[in-house]
Amino acid sequence: GPRPSIRKEMSRSSVHRDETRRRKVVTRIASSLIMITLFVGILLSGHAYVCALVFVLEVLLFRELVTVRYHAFFDRIEETIPLFRTTQWLWFAVSIFYAYSEFAVEMIKSNPKLHDLFEYAQLAPLLSFILYTGTFVLTIGSMQTGHIRFQLNQLCWTIVVLCITVGQLKWVMHNIYNGLIWFTLPILLVTCNDVGAYFAGITCGRKFIQRSLVSFSPNKTWEGFIGGGVVTVITGWYLSRFLARFSWMTCPTNRVTLFPTKLDCEVENIFVEATSHFPSQVFALFPRAVIRSLPNVVEICSMGGDSAALTPCISGAPHQRHHHWEMALTIVPIQLHAISLSLFASLVAPFGGFLASAIKRAYGIKDFDSIIPGHGGLTDRFDCQFIMSLYTWVHYNTFVKITTVSVAKLLYMYRLLGEDERQQFLEKLAKME
Repeated sequence: GPRPSIRKEMSRSSVHRDETRRRKVVTRIASSLIMITLFVGILLSGHAYVCALVFVLEVLLFRELVTVRYHAFFDRIEETIPLFRTTQWLWFAVSIFYAYSEFAVEMIKSNPKLHDLFEYAQLAPLLSFILYTGTFVLTIGSMQTGHIRFQLNQLCWTIVVLCITVGQLKWVMHNIYNGLIWFTLPILLVTCNDVGAYFAGITCGRKFIQRSLVSFSPNKTWEGFIGGGVVTVITGWYLSRFLARFSWMTCPTNRVTLFPTKLDCEVENIFVEATSHFPSQVFALFPRAVIRSLPNVVEICSMGGDSAALTPCISGAPHQRHHHWEMALTIVPIQLHAISLSLFASLVAPFGGFLASAIKRAYGIKDFDSIIPGHGGLTDRFDCQFIMSLYTWVHYNTFVKITTVSVAKLLYMYRLLGEDERQQFLEKLAKME
């Protein structure tokens, strides 16, 4: 067997690995608690501070992603390509201005107190175009003979990063002011999916399916992917009902305030408890034994085959024939929307993380940064949140608020009309009454 000195050395090495692993876990947990505390504090501070947080995160996320290639080709960039970093950040500024000037215009339209700014709001597209053309000319003008292909590759990378960050987060400000629940719930669902997939992976990984989920990230398992999805859907069902109890979460607003004020609004129907009936046709897809095992399911029978005389079935009663199944649940409708958000957070959002893994593998890096102790960079933590934010806006405008017309917006549009058009509008309005 091994000599005592060798065994002692192996024992020391094992202890050192255990201590290092334990230290990493403690650091990760401490950082997570600090991030949760900061997140809750900013949420309670008000919508303006949440928007400021998003902006700061976008700046840092852009910096992390463009730095990947900057570090990979540092010598070549520093010596031969002038204004390289300057043009990258100018493209970021152009994108941010274009994305959020549109949001600012929407806020002006929806708030009558801000309608005096409508003349300035009209200049937003012009200013965006001026910034774009100036940056475009500077980028092309800074190209160097012999390095054009490399510079075009760098430009393409910058555009990809802008699509990942600014592009997918273009409507996150709308989500915040539509009601903080549309900002908070998706973030928590993605976080829940991440945690659920991690624990499902370490406990059940490769015990049922040997094949990796994605080839370039061997630690991702099918068991983790499926387990994370199940946990996320269950959590979303109950978490959405809990958040719907607070007006701070559910009330939309168009006010920009530096101090939090109580939000009062007419509670929308999706946040009010109601009884929902499942279509009886759904039950035709399942065996009777499965249907009978479900809670709140009632079998409806006809008397003597008369479809007009329907009553709940009574075991052993004569002249009863099965007609259909009924299932009624008393729920808050936001829970149904939460299922859709949970499924997206489980099935699609993780591919944002897979993209981040592919980038790290391509450039041979472990983390994008070390700004969060125990976690790495912001991109390592928020890689799945980008597309989730975009889907939330699409879902909200498709299934929740199909129309965005309001009295304030109509007044804003009225001020843009000429004198003749205003007169015609008032005449048409009088006829409608």
